Amino acid sequence: MTERALRTQRPKPADLLAWYDAHRRDLPWRAKRGRRAEPYHVWLSEIMLQQTTVQAVGRYYRDFLRRWPKVADLAAAPLDEVLAAWAGLGYYARARNLHRAAQVVANELGGRFPQTADGLRALPGIGAYTAGAIAAIAFDAREAAVDANAERVIARLFAIEEPMPKAKVRLRALTQDLVPEKRAGDFAQALMDLGAMLCAPKKPACGECPWAKACVARKRGIAEQLPRKAEKRARPLKRGAAFVARDKTGAVLLIKRPEKGLLGGMLEPPLGPWNAKFPSADNALSQAPFRADWKKCAGIVRHGFTHFELEIEVYAANLPRRPPITGTWVSPDDLGSVALPTVMRKIVAHALTRG
Repeated sequence: MTERALRTQRPKPADLLAWYDAHRRDLPWRAKRGRRAEPYHVWLSEIMLQQTTVQAVGRYYRDFLRRWPKVADLAAAPLDEVLAAWAGLGYYARARNLHRAAQVVANELGGRFPQTADGLRALPGIGAYTAGAIAAIAFDAREAAVDANAERVIARLFAIEEPMPKAKVRLRALTQDLVPEKRAGDFAQALMDLGAMLCAPKKPACGECPWAKACVARKRGIAEQLPRKAEKRARPLKRGAAFVARDKTGAVLLIKRPEKGLLGGMLEPPLGPWNAKFPSADNALSQAPFRADWKKCAGIVRHGFTHFELEIEVYAANLPRRPPITGTWVSPDDLGSVALPTVMRKIVAHALTRG
């Protein structure tokens, strides 16, 4: 089917908006019906939602607003506190960019967020999708907001069979062409809701979709096959050793990672290098941060990163006295309040239960 033929079956934004008015999701960051969205709330939620599910974000979003109700409050907060509050959401560069962007808005822009997508993209941590979403939802700018849900809807609507991620540019252009002059923010959220609620990856509820009659993929019977994905490359496997030391009170030694790079600025138990193979017992002990009666814990810790898989063997030691090493000793009761990434929590928990 040609692009010209597809355009003759143009879906109507009004149909989607009518469905949205009746079925919109009640999300903690979403403005009440008829009220203007608060830009700080929209920005905060969109940064949190990058590569994270709605279900996972809710608790973090509420906690951030409780602790830092205004962008100036977040800008003034110590980075370590922000990282600790973010711990568990993953992709920690987002938290550092969030803090930097808050400082730019609070200190350089008078506490006001840019109202255009181009202006928003100048802030740390904001790319094309996030800029479009914030501009549309917070300021009703006529911008496309194309998250994974929206991509799935548009790919099926126009039967775009080019695999992802190559199809992203085309999907964004098709979405931009549909954005109405009025209610652009509602349209953006409606498109997200349609993908989340009806146009699901498996078994889409086409019979309830307001755009069913215009959907080319439905007519062809290929809706579930779209969007097509390029074959995934196997992620390399890395292995290493971690060292969890406890003092006489049970406090755990944590050290800070370098500010730049993977999990930058976060806390961790001392680690050895990551390679293709586990270190031998002798080699592992040579990687330990200091001499101690290190005991290897049964089992291993596994964790998946975006570009590789990680397996860690854990060594534990109970110390009669604290060694002269730079770090932070954290009691088990306080581990939940420090900037400890999920993989590091797994390692510490493994040592505490099996050490």
